[in-house]
Amino acid sequence: MVLAHRGARALAPENTLAALRAAARAGARWVEIDVDVIGDGTVIVIHDSSLDRTTDRTGSYYRLRAADLPAIDAGSWFRAEDGSRPFAGEGLPTLADALDVVAQTAMSVNVELKSCQAGAAACRRLVDDVAAQLDALAERAPASQALVSSFNPLLLERMGRRRPEAALALLTGAGALGDDWRSRAEMLGARAVHPAQAGLDRERVEEMRALGYGVNVWTVNTRERAVELFDWGATGIFTDRVHELGGLGDGGDRAAETAADKR
Repeated sequence: MVLAHRGARALAPENTLAALRAAARAGARWVEIDVDVIGDGTVIVIHDSSLDRTTDRTGSYYRLRAADLPAIDAGSWFRAEDGSRPFAGEGLPTLADALDVVAQTAMSVNVELKSCQAGAAACRRLVDDVAAQLDALAERAPASQALVSSFNPLLLERMGRRRPEAALALLTGAGALGDDWRSRAEMLGARAVHPAQAGLDRERVEEMRALGYGVNVWTVNTRERAVELFDWGATGIFTDRVHELGGLGDGGDRAAETAADKR
């Protein structure tokens, strides 16, 4: 499978509804989004731990409330090839907003839980709200599968307790897979491993697949590397360029039986 990383972020501002819709128009069957929680418990879609890079605001969002979100512009920073700003005024979405688009477009979704920096209580609220919203998605859009990934194993552990049927994915950074990846994946009850593509080799992919794990690799933006990874047995790639690479992983959707939510 080919997952549109933060939506179709080469075509629209990342982690916005515009990026999700662009991914759907490009034929994406899977999208990946990042989520964190603001001060009133609302789960929002954003990658960074601050507003600086992808909105017209600066600083932390952990004290914001839902009522603050409509005034935040998450699109003006994005420039088209001609230098224009076609997404000026695009909002900072909530997870509920994003899952509405997922359901409407019959896509499937990988929700990455960011390592919330607002303390344990906020982390618990994040996980519990995401779990509840994925329960609701399963009811209203049974064709939309879901994966939940994180670099933070404590968040995945709580998700597994809160939603035992959740398909969990162990996310690892470049050079950080480690020889203990199997132990971590087994203890979490993960169905997939999401390694960085840098330094990943055939032997490791084959090892993970032989043990029954889905292997979805990030972030892959060239056709040559994508083809190589699929030839090695990878079940998916995350890409910023779903409009160019989206057709490569059609056969990999069988990995959903291993690496995505079985309902």
